[in-house]
Amino acid sequence: MAKRNTQTRRHGIVEHVNQHGLTAVDALAQLFETSSVTIRKDLSVLDSEGLIVRQHGGAAPYPATSSSSTDSQQDTHSPIKAAIGKLAASLIGDNQKVIIDSGSTTATMVEHLNQPKNLVVMTNALSVANKLVAFKNEPTVLMTGGTWDPRSQSFQGKMAGTMVQAYNFDLAFVGAAGLDIARGTTTYNEMTQLSQAMANAASKVIVVAESAKLRNKMPNVELAWQQVAVLVTDTGLSEEAEKQLSEYGVTVLTASPNGE
Repeated sequence: MAKRNTQTRRHGIVEHVNQHGLTAVDALAQLFETSSVTIRKDLSVLDSEGLIVRQHGGAAPYPATSSSSTDSQQDTHSPIKAAIGKLAASLIGDNQKVIIDSGSTTATMVEHLNQPKNLVVMTNALSVANKLVAFKNEPTVLMTGGTWDPRSQSFQGKMAGTMVQAYNFDLAFVGAAGLDIARGTTTYNEMTQLSQAMANAASKVIVVAESAKLRNKMPNVELAWQQVAVLVTDTGLSEEAEKQLSEYGVTVLTASPNGE
């Protein structure tokens, strides 16, 4: 019975965190009528299983950009993500040098990149690189190198950032675990150097993310809106949010899975 209660509670924790975003340990303890010590043990287990991200003092949802490779492949089949990826890819022209960040939404861009000529693409995602080199009109593909992160299925770390900074790019397509209209793109992870390196190495930064990412309450800012030129998202963004982003100088492009 105790084991069943533990499993039920942990399942409930995952559902609550995914629905409500970053949640404090004390709030979870009160909600599930147990001690903070028990909740911390639950969060450690759930984090090791890749179901949530344990934060100092609480837990955050596990972002789509850090899912397993199988889940990421399934996630890229989302009609909304596919529409966003297609629209983002249309911003790339011949002879351009671009960076494509890892993530399930940015990955949907790749199938639309077989048209531009003399394209140079750097990425930290093996899945992106593998698809690019299979094109008949094969672009020049550069890998960031760095430390392999099995959770995000990408290369991360200081060495990856150093590699990115050795080049100049026209466009950087960056994903986001969360969106905060007041602050910028956000993440559960305090290690944001690679996103910053990508932004600094490119003439224009394009964030590629679903509007649903507004529900992900992540504590750490990756890129401030002042660093972003374009947000490619879906039609779920409110007029008020678009107006506020416009005041930051961000152009919002919206994609519809119906092509409307």
